[in-house]
Amino acid sequence: MIVCHCTQITDHDIHAAIDWMRAADSQTIITPGKIYHALGKAADCGGCMPLFLDTMRGNAKVSVPAQLQNLRKPLGQENSHEGRPNRHRLPQQGLAP
Repeated sequence: MIVCHCTQITDHDIHAAIDWMRAADSQTIITPGKIYHALGKAADCGGCMPLFLDTMRGNAKVSVPAQLQNLRKPLGQENSHEGRPNRHRLPQQGLAP
């Protein structure tokens, strides 16, 4: 089935790229961009992205490796400013006349 008409990518191409990437590096995180790159193509209009992602998710080898899951720690209230400590924030007083 053709998934991307602009670049002529089929579901078979996507699965083959995923299989190749997983065989080459079992730790890699597979993204649509990496699949396009592996196929020597680039996204064009983006209209295929929902079907492209569904096709990717249908492949059991696309999941994030277990040892790479849950590495990100949830931000607490004290670090809710993009991960920067509060001491780096501008004071709110005196900014508005």
